[in-house]
Amino acid sequence: MLIVDAERARQALPFPALLQALAAMFRQPCEVPQRHVHHPGEALTTLLMPAWTSGRYLGVKIVNIGRDNAKRGLPGLHSTYQLFDAESGVPLALIDGNEITSRRTAAASALAAAKLARADAQRLLVVGCGRVGGLLAEAYRAAMPIRQVRVWDQRPEAARALALSLRAQGMDAEAADELPTAVRAADIVSCATLATEPLIRGDWLSPGSHLDLIGSFTPEMREADDACFRDAALWVDTREALIKSGELLAPLANGALSLDQLQGDLAAICRGETRRSKAEQRSIFKSVGTALADLAAAVLVYEQLHGS
Repeated sequence: MLIVDAERARQALPFPALLQALAAMFRQPCEVPQRHVHHPGEALTTLLMPAWTSGRYLGVKIVNIGRDNAKRGLPGLHSTYQLFDAESGVPLALIDGNEITSRRTAAASALAAAKLARADAQRLLVVGCGRVGGLLAEAYRAAMPIRQVRVWDQRPEAARALALSLRAQGMDAEAADELPTAVRAADIVSCATLATEPLIRGDWLSPGSHLDLIGSFTPEMREADDACFRDAALWVDTREALIKSGELLAPLANGALSLDQLQGDLAAICRGETRRSKAEQRSIFKSVGTALADLAAAVLVYEQLHGS
C-alpha cells in the first residue's frame, strides 16, 4: 500500500492536473453516499466520507475535529484518505487528507469560476488567508487569465504575508486595506473564512461580478448578506449545499433567495449543461465540499505516484 504524506500529496496535486481530474470525475457516474457523523468523545467529532466509481476506485476520507485541540496546542482538524480497488477491496493508498481537502476545495471553486465568471474577468479578490484561501489565487490562475490578485483578512498581517508569497510566485498581488473598496474593484470575489456573520455586502458587488462562497458549511455560518443573492444566478457544488449551509438556508427562509435562481450544480457545469447567460447578471457559486472531489484528488495522487 502506498503511504503518502502531506508534502508528497501536495507535489502530486498540481492545479492544472487537479482541475482536469475534477472535471472528469464530475462528468462520470460516481456514487456518493451521505457522509456519516459520529461523536466518539464529548469534544471529538468524526466524519466518514465515502465515494466510489463502479469497478475502479473506492475511497473514504476520515475527518476528526477536536473542539478542545487549541488548548492542547494542536490543529482542530485532522484527516486521512484511504483508497481501495473497488472490485477486490485491496487497499491501494493512505494519503494525507488535509492536502486533498484544501487543494480540491480551491480547485472546485476555480473550475466553477472558469465557466461562470465573465470571459473578461481578470481581477480576483481573496477574502480569508487561511489554508484554503492561501491556495485560491494559484488555483484560479491555473483555470483562467487572472491578472491581478488582492487579498483581505481580518488579520492584516496574514493578508500582507499571503500577498508577499503570491508576489514571489510572479503574481500582481497586494493586501487590501478596505474590504468594501476591494470588493467593488473585483471581477471575482472568493471567500474562504469561518465567518458566522456576513462579511460581503451585496451593494459592494459590481454588476456582472462572480461571488465564490466556500466557508459556510454549517447552518450557523455565513459569508454574504441577503442582498448578495437578490437577482443573482446561483450554482452549487452539490444539492447538499441547500440543506447544509446557512449561506443558503437563511436567504431561502426569508425570501431573499428563491430556488428559481438555482441554475445547476458542478456536475452540470462540467458537462456543459449550464453556464452564465447574462453578462450583466451577478453569478454565485456556493460549495460545501463533496466526497466525489476527494476521490478525484486521491486517484490523481495514486496514479501520479504508483510505481514511482
